[in-house]
Amino acid sequence: MARTLIRNGTVVSPSGSWAADVLVDGEHIAGLFEPSSVEALGITADRTIDAAGRYVIPGGVDVHTHMQLPMGPTFSSDTFETGTIAAAWGGVTTIIDFASQQVGEQVMDGLEARHAEAAGNCAIDYAFHQTIGGVDEESLLAIRQLVEREGVTSIKLFMAYPGAYYSDDGQILRAMQVAGNLGVMTMMHAENGIAIDVLRAQAIAKGDTDPVFHGLTRPPELEGEATHRAVQLAKVAGDAPLYIVHLSASDALEEVARARHRGQNVFAETCPQYLWLSLEEHLAQPGFEGAKWVCSTPLRSSHEHHQRDLWTGLKNDDLAVVSTDHCPFCMKDQKELGIGDFTAIPNGIGGVEHRMELMYQGVVNGEITLERWVETCCTTPARLFGMHPQKGEILPGADADIVIWDPTSTTTIGINDKHHMN
Repeated sequence: MARTLIRNGTVVSPSGSWAADVLVDGEHIAGLFEPSSVEALGITADRTIDAAGRYVIPGGVDVHTHMQLPMGPTFSSDTFETGTIAAAWGGVTTIIDFASQQVGEQVMDGLEARHAEAAGNCAIDYAFHQTIGGVDEESLLAIRQLVEREGVTSIKLFMAYPGAYYSDDGQILRAMQVAGNLGVMTMMHAENGIAIDVLRAQAIAKGDTDPVFHGLTRPPELEGEATHRAVQLAKVAGDAPLYIVHLSASDALEEVARARHRGQNVFAETCPQYLWLSLEEHLAQPGFEGAKWVCSTPLRSSHEHHQRDLWTGLKNDDLAVVSTDHCPFCMKDQKELGIGDFTAIPNGIGGVEHRMELMYQGVVNGEITLERWVETCCTTPARLFGMHPQKGEILPGADADIVIWDPTSTTTIGINDKHHMN
């Protein structure tokens, strides 16, 4: 098999950064060597890449994407092909997407359908979490089958979206018990969907239909309340592993931090949009422009301290992972479905192409260290979902999913500077 030698670069891992030459044999990392020692060791390669002045990092691992996701009368605008090409452009070499089951559907049917959609169409490695909508005896049995037959390492439950994906506390507890006994991670969309539906209906009745009301009817208190409930249910379920997705609010972060500080098996991700964008500057744009930024959980107010707390949470490991919740929609014919009714705006924005860049900007700004960047975007997501040490770190024997990062380059994020479809 072809051998590639990456020379003169700086290898970055969660534990540190050091000068090293990296030898790749075929699709795996064969070894790491002291700089300029390869000649003395008699190591040869078919191709040599000079990485002087650059970081050699593991390929990004984004464990929260939604390619060609059905949502109402439409689908998220990235297919598995376009979305994974965009990911590769952004230094992401592995995604975990979702196989969905809504209330009344068969769990295994959803997984088989997603495999059929993705097979042969992905530019990078991929896997699936399994969404469980409305837990019942059949879906509880299916969780065991997913683990034993399909190798699925995680399920996703919803405290939001009554009538579609929602599960009540009893259903959640039972699913957590089964998942915990199998060593499977329970991912949780933690928002109080029952209360949110009341606020949404009241807003529409008053004529408050602009996109900003998407955020105002999903207040941070209801994210915090649901996160508290999820943490307590996981504790009652025997400290079942719990992973809070797209955490956006200080209220929710406080619940996760308390759980982690007392040793509970709780993890959480945030996303770049919550670190860089705000309700006032984006979701509240005049006219219908704010629809571009409708996602759930929503963008939070810059007049509160959510962003500052999220950066601190990343720094001190209360937040373990940065993912994207990549789920883009075009304005024309998609987001425009919600003109005159914010509840009909498809929820989601893109991010898989720019996550690594945006989080590296956090390194440049002094918010996180270089090592923490790699840890939250590559190593920890791989570890939590059963892919480490094969992925997520530059190690002998690992997959040669390697990104060579130029710290002096700059990027403009705009409609003409992207590969994902929105």
